[in-house]
Amino acid sequence: MYGHVEALAKKIKQGVDSVDGAEGFLFRVAENLSQAVLDKMHAPPKDESIPTITAAQLVAADAFLFGFPTRYGAMAAQMKAFFDSTGSLWQQQKLAGKPAGFFVSSGTQGGGQETTAWTAITQLAHHGMVFIPIGYTFGAGMFKLDDLRGGSPYGAGTFAGDGSRLPTQTELELAEHQGRYTAGIAKRLVNAAD
Repeated sequence: MYGHVEALAKKIKQGVDSVDGAEGFLFRVAENLSQAVLDKMHAPPKDESIPTITAAQLVAADAFLFGFPTRYGAMAAQMKAFFDSTGSLWQQQKLAGKPAGFFVSSGTQGGGQETTAWTAITQLAHHGMVFIPIGYTFGAGMFKLDDLRGGSPYGAGTFAGDGSRLPTQTELELAEHQGRYTAGIAKRLVNAAD
């Protein structure tokens, strides 16, 4: 809504694109809030260069990094509605074996970043997808306690606060790392399957 997930997604794409033979694409899911509600929430306009994805488009991808805001410890309704639209893909197991990970934004430190990842894993499990967490592969950046930092072993993250806090340099670096790390694993998995 305020661009936090989008900022992380753009850094993740840079990480993906840095892996030889990998190319990331940005998409957004359909908005289910009315413009009147978005206006009352002071949501800025969406970046028109990022297209809205359909469930059918998922089949063409080799791997995924899904980003979404946290709402009460779970993914936002817009993302849940998108996953709910993948029923025919689930029925045919069109996404089975594809690697995927998550990155999130929450309003506060206790806003449920890890819980959101945990509850989102069910979407991957039902599709037979392979969850790729980042663990502590970011190194020293995962252990920094001197700055407020979102993210966890499950994936990159940021804290939005009231919407005015922007992702920190460390959060953006973690997102770029996740893109590079996940693309590298996905590339190995895809090559092994060929």
